[in-house]
Amino acid sequence: MPVLRRRGVDVDVFAELHESGDGGLDAIDARDFVWRRRRQPYDLAVYHLGNARCHDYMWGYLFNVPGLVVLHDAQVHQARARALLQRYRPRLDDYLAEFAATHPDAPPDVARLVAAGLGGTLYAHWPHVRLVLRAARLAAVHSPQLAERLHQTYGVDVEVVPMGVPDPLTPVPLASPEVIRRRHGVPDGAVLVGAFGGVTPEKRLPELLRALAASELAVPLHVLIVGAPAGHYDVLADAAAHGVADRVHVTGFVADEDLPAHLAAVDLCACLRWPSNGETSASWWRAMAAGKATVITDLVHQPEIPVLDPRDWRPLGPRGDTPVAVAIPILDEHQALVQALEGLARSPDLRAALGAAAREYWRRGHTVDAMADGYEAVVDRALSRRVPAVELPAHLVATGDEHMRALLAPFGVAMPPGMAADTYGRR
Repeated sequence: MPVLRRRGVDVDVFAELHESGDGGLDAIDARDFVWRRRRQPYDLAVYHLGNARCHDYMWGYLFNVPGLVVLHDAQVHQARARALLQRYRPRLDDYLAEFAATHPDAPPDVARLVAAGLGGTLYAHWPHVRLVLRAARLAAVHSPQLAERLHQTYGVDVEVVPMGVPDPLTPVPLASPEVIRRRHGVPDGAVLVGAFGGVTPEKRLPELLRALAASELAVPLHVLIVGAPAGHYDVLADAAAHGVADRVHVTGFVADEDLPAHLAAVDLCACLRWPSNGETSASWWRAMAAGKATVITDLVHQPEIPVLDPRDWRPLGPRGDTPVAVAIPILDEHQALVQALEGLARSPDLRAALGAAAREYWRRGHTVDAMADGYEAVVDRALSRRVPAVELPAHLVATGDEHMRALLAPFGVAMPPGMAADTYGRR
């Protein structure tokens, strides 16, 4: 956002501030979007939508004010079902109608199973993105392969905007690697593996601890876990259960300005993820930008990334491209992860080569400027597109005007001029 604003793009940022905070972007409370838009209509609404509770509020605007949807996950069923069903008064009828419209080919009982709390793997099979994509003026994602898959599945145009992250080496980090290591009790001479982001099982932290316990190295291998804890997972208890509690160090939440120092302090990064919703990891790109060797999960939506297979250290991905990470196949995860950690721990030269190639890969196409270029291009394309005509369940196009009429009716007051539903662009 700061880069786009410096380029002269006039943008208002709306967020649910009590959930996400301002983020330093002069954000406006999302509840003010309706009256601000009615006072002075925007050229385009841009939605950043993911499978997260903090995005729930967007569903009240997505279909009434269609715009550019940047989809951060290829599955939003989990969050949407929770938003509709886990309420003081569950909106079961709305959920069933929405599921049927989103997945017309699905057995009706699938929705009933989810409503009964048995979603599980059903979320991945029924991702709940069809209406979101078809009702948008344009959609965009961060992965070329994912864009193609969504296009083939739903018959809509999906653009690609590269994930971009700031340079973590400029300015120089606030603290030296030695200070960070001492602060968290990492012994001198240890090879330190960093794991950044939310401390959840989906980041494969249990598997990382299991691999740490199984590794046989002369050099001490330690793990630094940097991120906010999750209520449903106790990583220190898990480390104790694996007998590696003395080699696991947990920082808790670290502010953005302190992340570069923590990145500089580690020797390599574990940026694993499973199951995956098709997301692109910003924490992984920060590690790449910092010139760190990274260990990632070999995900189907990232075939363009040149990587090494640690089982035989052969390159995978586009032929001739220099590998920038080590990829772990999910079906052979434990053995491959042990081999990756041991191979990288034993070879400073391999870590340095992967880190240098990773930073160059970031520099060529994943800086914040590159991402801003991508956004300017897709915004221009979205502005040239008309709002598509899509049949939607009634609750998705309700504007709230019916509540306004009900409140005013006892006083004999009509709806104020300019407040009718067609100000949203739909009747």
